[in-house]
Amino acid sequence: MRIVSFGFQTWGRKTLQALIDSEHEVVLAVTHPASESSYKAIFNDSVEELAREHGIPVHLTERADAETIDLVKRAEPDVIVVNSWYTWMPPELYKLPPHGTLNLHDSLLPKFTGFSPVLWALISGAEEFGLTVHRMDEQLDTGDILVQHRLTIPADATGPELVRAGMELIPGAVHEALRALESGNAEWKPQNKAERTYFHKRSDRDSRIDWSWDAVDLERFVRALAAPYPPAFSCYRGERVEVLAARVSEARYGGTPGRVIVQEDGGAVVCGPNPRHGHNHGLVITRVRTADGVERDGAEFFVRGGYLTDAPE
Repeated sequence: MRIVSFGFQTWGRKTLQALIDSEHEVVLAVTHPASESSYKAIFNDSVEELAREHGIPVHLTERADAETIDLVKRAEPDVIVVNSWYTWMPPELYKLPPHGTLNLHDSLLPKFTGFSPVLWALISGAEEFGLTVHRMDEQLDTGDILVQHRLTIPADATGPELVRAGMELIPGAVHEALRALESGNAEWKPQNKAERTYFHKRSDRDSRIDWSWDAVDLERFVRALAAPYPPAFSCYRGERVEVLAARVSEARYGGTPGRVIVQEDGGAVVCGPNPRHGHNHGLVITRVRTADGVERDGAEFFVRGGYLTDAPE
């Protein structure tokens, strides 16, 4: 089969490599220009570089405009394969090939449609995640499913660890999907849209700690935003403090959310619903990074107690 690849960052590169390693011909690689925005600069291995190494024609564009559609038409693909493409694709494009367009999405659809699905899955407390290959349609991540591979979320996993594990599913899923198309035995499973959950793009605001969450959720939140992602943060004594490592306290703490109590070899922070009752575990912060870029031990940093707040006070 003749294949056109649309992809960006490491997800797109791994998908293109899987297509190159298949028995099929990649006739065009479409990718975005390099970006320094906070999330696009993470896991940013180049699709363009890989395509040029293999003599595959490359088209750089921010969106699927008229020029892009014309190039794809002239490439005469049997199928388009997409992974990590940031802008809308019109029906004129995704319906063009005989086999349509396959999109790879790193969640178990119909759950976690939208953006940063692996991070949101970990933050939400999901027990598993995975990779879905589905047919593109008029909405985002809602088309019929062709292939779905699952992974359990380990109890101590970080967001980057899960992202990398999910990427390792790409080759097998791509090859399975292509075999199904080529054999004519593809079995398409419609999604139950009543079960769909959608998560928005992440921004700096989404890394700010909400001390009304319980300690279990907050500990998971800190792990989800491990480096290289923008870390969880709060404000302490007039400056922004990034929380790099934390654990759930042994004791239970009551009082005002955000209050730092010097206990348990770190700053045990009062958190969770109705903390005045004293029923909640706290979040013990064990590692921070201050505004000067220096990492500090939580027990040494929080020796004076005080409060963690949404904004400098």
